[in-house]
Amino acid sequence: ESPRWLMTHGQREAAEKTVSGIEQTVAQENQEVLKQPPRAEAIKVHERHRFGLAAILKPMVTTLRTRSFLGLSLMIAQAFVYNAMLFTYALVLARYYGVPASRTGLYLLPFAFGNFLGPLALGHFFDTIGRRQMIAATFTIAALLLITSGYMFWRGALTASTQTILWTVMFFFASPAGSSAYLTVSEIFPLEMRALAIAIFYSAGTAVGGIVAPWLFGRLIDSGSRFELFGGYIIASALMLAAAIVEIVFGVAAEQASLEKIAAPLSSAA
Repeated sequence: ESPRWLMTHGQREAAEKTVSGIEQTVAQENQEVLKQPPRAEAIKVHERHRFGLAAILKPMVTTLRTRSFLGLSLMIAQAFVYNAMLFTYALVLARYYGVPASRTGLYLLPFAFGNFLGPLALGHFFDTIGRRQMIAATFTIAALLLITSGYMFWRGALTASTQTILWTVMFFFASPAGSSAYLTVSEIFPLEMRALAIAIFYSAGTAVGGIVAPWLFGRLIDSGSRFELFGGYIIASALMLAAAIVEIVFGVAAEQASLEKIAAPLSSAA
């Protein structure tokens, strides 16, 4: 179990044992004794074996409402784009490019590489350059690539292969952007409410992205109009750009910081 969770739930000895084991392992690997953190950074934790739902939800709409707005914005934007773009692409290929259903999977395969390579190549920079800068940048670049490819699609300037290439590049940036939404929600709230925050924002994102986006794009694709579908791409791009702006304004500088510095535990309050 997490030492933080154990400590707040009255299991101090188990928490100390876990931390000591981690410290010993790190000390052996680095061949040096770890320094104790400064006393000024210590926090006082009050044991609470149970945290009522009201005690967890109240901060989300009061003291942490801007962080809630941030998390909700990022989760909705990434869920909408992924559900709208990825899960309807086979329909686009068949409707507008005449790709047989038996071959659409071949065009989806490059997306897997883009989704994998994006976080692998860019993930490090979220800790070095900074959360706010990288989250805003990846959302913005993905949005610009989407609206550019959407315009080219509307004008008939793309083929099935060239649109797949452009979207593979887009997903290279959209994947770390989407991952950062989950990362943000998991670290900007006190430890007692992180799991619930993830559940709430994931549900909200899924409601918008998993239900509304496929329904909307299904209707747009069924219309057969490239211009109408381009309008859908504009909506998805606008959501990502809005999320980038929200990140710039309300983003939390969580890079290279302890979770307690990012958000003090609820149990640290008297």
